[in-house]
Amino acid sequence: MPVNWSAPAVESLLPVPGVRIGVTEAWVRKPNRKDLTVLLLDPGSAVAGVFTRNRYCAAPVQVCREHLEAGAAVRALLINTGCANAGTGEPGLAHARQSCAALAALLGLAPEQVLPFSTGVIMEPLPIERIVAGLPAALADAQPTHWLRAAEGIMTTDTVAKAASRQLQLGGQRVTLSGMSKGAGMIRPNMATMLGFVATDACIAPALLPELARRLADASFNRITIDGDTSTNDSFILIATGQAGHAPITDLASPDGVALQAALTELAQTLAHAIVRDGEGATKFITVRVEGGRHADECLQVAYAIAHSPLVKTAFYASDPNLGRILAAVGYAGIADLDQNRIELHLDDVHVVTRGGRHPGYTEAEGARVMRQSEITIRVGLGRGAATETVWTCDFSLDYVRINADYRS
Repeated sequence: MPVNWSAPAVESLLPVPGVRIGVTEAWVRKPNRKDLTVLLLDPGSAVAGVFTRNRYCAAPVQVCREHLEAGAAVRALLINTGCANAGTGEPGLAHARQSCAALAALLGLAPEQVLPFSTGVIMEPLPIERIVAGLPAALADAQPTHWLRAAEGIMTTDTVAKAASRQLQLGGQRVTLSGMSKGAGMIRPNMATMLGFVATDACIAPALLPELARRLADASFNRITIDGDTSTNDSFILIATGQAGHAPITDLASPDGVALQAALTELAQTLAHAIVRDGEGATKFITVRVEGGRHADECLQVAYAIAHSPLVKTAFYASDPNLGRILAAVGYAGIADLDQNRIELHLDDVHVVTRGGRHPGYTEAEGARVMRQSEITIRVGLGRGAATETVWTCDFSLDYVRINADYRS
C-alpha cells in the first residue's frame, strides 16, 4: 500500500481549459487495461519538456526532443504503457515516428506537432499496429475531465493513480493547474522511470516555458529516488494553454511569475512525492535534508549517498535505529575535506549525533520510536557553509525484490 497516498477523487481533478484527454484499451501488452492515452491541446498552447539524462534513451524520448527542437506548435501528446520502446534500435524510432504520424493524420496535423511517450518493458518492440488501431477510440473518449482516467492509463508497477489539481488568482483571473505522474521503481533523479505531465491555462510567454519546466523538475522529480537507477524513458512535460485571460507573464521574477512558479512547484512536488510514496514495496516516506554545505552539489552528494544506501533503506524498513549506517554514507559521499567533528544528525525531533559523536541525550528507544513512523525526516548538518538541499526517498522491503523479480511475468 502507498505511504499516506490514495487515488484522488475524480471531482478533485480540475479541467484545464484548452486540454482534452482520451483513454482506451489497446492491448499494448495485456488485455482489459487502460494503456493508450491522448492529450489534445487547443491552438496557441505552449509545451516544454525535461527528459532523462540516460544516454541509452528510448525512441520516444529521442523523437520528443526532435519535435520540440523543430519548433512546431505541439497539439497532441500520445502515451502508451506496457512497452517502453527502448533498446529497440532503428525499428523503435520508426515505430515512434509512425505513431505520431498516425495520430497527426487523424487530427489534421503535422507529425512534428505530436509528442510520443512510452513506459513499460525495455527491449520489446512497440506493437504499433495495436496502437494505431486504438487511436480512434482514444480520440472519441477525449474529455476535459479525464485526468483520473489518464493517470490510471499510464500506470505500470504503480499501485495507485497519481494526479492532483490546484488553483490560484493571477491578475484577477482564476488559473487552474492539473497534473499526473507515474512511476514506482527505477526512480533516480535526472528523471527516472517516470512520466509527469502538468498543464495550466496560465498566460505565459512561450519562451519562458523551457526554463520554468527545468526549474520545476529540479525542485521535484529531480529530487526523488527509489533505488538509484536512472531509466531510459523519463519525461516531464509542462503545458500552458494561455486561456486564463490575465495579462501574459513575460518575466518569471515578476509577482505573477513568482506566484505561478510557486503553485506549479507545489503541484509538481506533490506528484513527485506520490511516486516515492508508491515506491515498489515502500512502507516509509523518508525526507533527507542536508544542511550546512559549501554549495548545493555537495549537499546533494551526501543526500543521495544516504538515500541510495541499501543498508540505510533496509534499516528503516526494519525500524532498526542502526544509525551508524547514515554516518557511513555521509563519510563515503565523496567530500574529500569533510570534518567529521562538525557533523550533526537528527531524526525528526531526536538529536542523534553532535560534533561527530553520539549526542549525550540520545537513546535507542527514541531512535526506534521515530523509525516506526511512516514518515521520517533525516537531517544532516555538515558545518561547512550555508547551502541546503532536500531529497525524498523510501525504504527497501522484501516486496521490492519480489516486484522486480516478477516484473515481466
